[in-house]
Amino acid sequence: MLSKKHFFMLVRYVFHNEHWKPPQSSRILDEYILVFTMEYKLDSYWINALEAIGVEIDWKSLQDSLEFERANFQCYPPFGNELKALECLSPRDVKVVICGQDPYHGPGQADGFAFSVGPGVEWPPSLRNIVREYESDLKQKWSFASHWSDQGALAHWSHEGVLLLNDVLTVRAGEAGSHHSMGWQELTSGVFQVLCAQERPIVFILWGKDAQKKSSFVHRSEHLVLESAHPSPLSAYRGFWGSRPFSRANDWLTQHECAPVKW
Repeated sequence: MLSKKHFFMLVRYVFHNEHWKPPQSSRILDEYILVFTMEYKLDSYWINALEAIGVEIDWKSLQDSLEFERANFQCYPPFGNELKALECLSPRDVKVVICGQDPYHGPGQADGFAFSVGPGVEWPPSLRNIVREYESDLKQKWSFASHWSDQGALAHWSHEGVLLLNDVLTVRAGEAGSHHSMGWQELTSGVFQVLCAQERPIVFILWGKDAQKKSSFVHRSEHLVLESAHPSPLSAYRGFWGSRPFSRANDWLTQHECAPVKW
């Protein structure tokens, strides 16, 4: 059955496209919904903010590439969760951005939030290392309850204004970096530009080389950039351990008269 949300997305498209013709079958209707879901799934406050600073996203090319990938390969996160991190926060709500490379590429791991996993899912090594640094940095134990939370391991941070956003928002199963050339960076770099255009301080925590490329969009006189190695076991020893991103972010927010994050 067509959901209410998909129905209104389709109606919106019909009224804005003079060339639209009624589909002849439910299969064709589903294709219309699939093509236009991604752009319309992104809330208007992000769309309007991107347009306001002149960022143009080639949604059609991005959607076509993703449809091909999903038709021919197992991809993560599950369909419909690609923009989940952005759905939970408006630009004005973001206090901290944590940016990585691309989603986990193991079965059932990626849930739409960078570095997080769904409830009850075994933690990948990068997430275990994040929790280890959390405990070392903040001198407190990680709440085991978060492992079974309906929101997943890290999704509760979004309620505190933490945007968990990867540089690339999808990946093939078992192939890290496989969607690097799909075009996601148009959107994710645009998000950085939107956030930096706001007149309030934001902390950008960039883990790994791909994430650190986005530092070029950040006005360091107004915002804080914390860069370190990726928390993967392959690179954590190169500077992730001891980087203290959580306490440093809160110290800086407090200095700028912003409420600290309840990590």
